[in-house]
Amino acid sequence: MSESASATHELRAAIDRSGYYPDVVADALETCLAGERVVSYFVHHEPTFSADEVRRHITVLVLTPSRLILGHTDEHPADETLPTPYATASTEAVPIGEVRSVVVSRVVANPAAYEPGGAVHQVILTIGWGGVGRLDLEPASCADPNCEADHGYTGTFSSDDLTLQVSAAAEGSDAVGQLLGFAQELSVATRRSPGR
Repeated sequence: MSESASATHELRAAIDRSGYYPDVVADALETCLAGERVVSYFVHHEPTFSADEVRRHITVLVLTPSRLILGHTDEHPADETLPTPYATASTEAVPIGEVRSVVVSRVVANPAAYEPGGAVHQVILTIGWGGVGRLDLEPASCADPNCEADHGYTGTFSSDDLTLQVSAAAEGSDAVGQLLGFAQELSVATRRSPGR
């Protein structure tokens, strides 16, 4: 089996292991992959709890040689739209050249005793490509504490199209390692030479 076929097979096996409508999830991804080779992937099954029900959500990140593919599948109870429970599956393909930021936040216990390659207890991966931005504004001020003038607003704009959090306590240390591996592969793919 070729390396490409192996990665595609491993991705499907990970989707199957999640147990969350694997055929729906895989079909949605297959449409977006369009036969392109899988370089790396991460599958994250995240149930959410409300007052009287559990709803499941799965996020699948796939890195190909030219794109970052994001798949989201959610389940919904029967409603006026459909008389039976249903799922929605959406995919987005982002050209690698459009990825603007890859932020990896790590949480480690007892940092004074941490050694390279040591245990990471939580990882938060934030990927920005400009599809969604957040603008945080606050009133601007000056150094004069007696000034009552209107200085307008100041703020920051951040691009955080996707944020994914995985912890060893909830998903296991293997999932933390897999997300770190995916983040590293994505970081390598998004390197740009100076002047580009």
